[in-house]
Amino acid sequence: MSHLPELHGEHLWLRELRATDLAPFERIHTHPLLTRYLGVDRMDARQAQDAFAQHLAQPYTHPRRKHTLAVCPPGQDVMVGTMGLLVEDYGRNAMLTGLVLLPDAPVRGHGHEAGRLLMAYGFGPLGLHRIWAGHRADHTRMREVMLAAGLQPEATLRELFHTQGRWHDVTTYSALAPAWIRRATPAEQAILRGAVPSPAGASGAPAQSAYVTSGR
Repeated sequence: MSHLPELHGEHLWLRELRATDLAPFERIHTHPLLTRYLGVDRMDARQAQDAFAQHLAQPYTHPRRKHTLAVCPPGQDVMVGTMGLLVEDYGRNAMLTGLVLLPDAPVRGHGHEAGRLLMAYGFGPLGLHRIWAGHRADHTRMREVMLAAGLQPEATLRELFHTQGRWHDVTTYSALAPAWIRRATPAEQAILRGAVPSPAGASGAPAQSAYVTSGR
């Protein structure tokens, strides 16, 4: 198995998905507004359940390329959103994916922190050199989220994906390990060094040593 450790930040923390997360996962992926800016169309309940089963299987693949994690509030072991990292099969590159937060999530306004947690893990234990992310060009509020995560504007990819009956342009951003690491917070530095607890059933308590898109 290839489970990620819990990754704790100031305003939220990330952990692997569990079977008990089906209800919030289904709520996200069947919601007409929460799926509006995602790279996949809104699902029905059965499609969401099938997709959830595939996500649960990610830690059992080798080599693991897909990491879909639950976003949880500090001190609470309850999923209020998702965040993902897709490791590409060439070079040392990966893409941040699927940032979505439920409308009533207490962590709203801190979505960039979920990205930073995964970037610290990617640039540290995973040994990545470049991480990139993108948002639909018409989802302009995501620009500030990308910049807060330490990503820099890069390009516009024309008509990259097709949802809701039309093609969409995507604005991309990227970060390179040397520059991003220099600006990492002390908690992110701990993750970069691998100084995080090994997975052992998510207690929701903060770590003793530590820190294409829809929500923020």
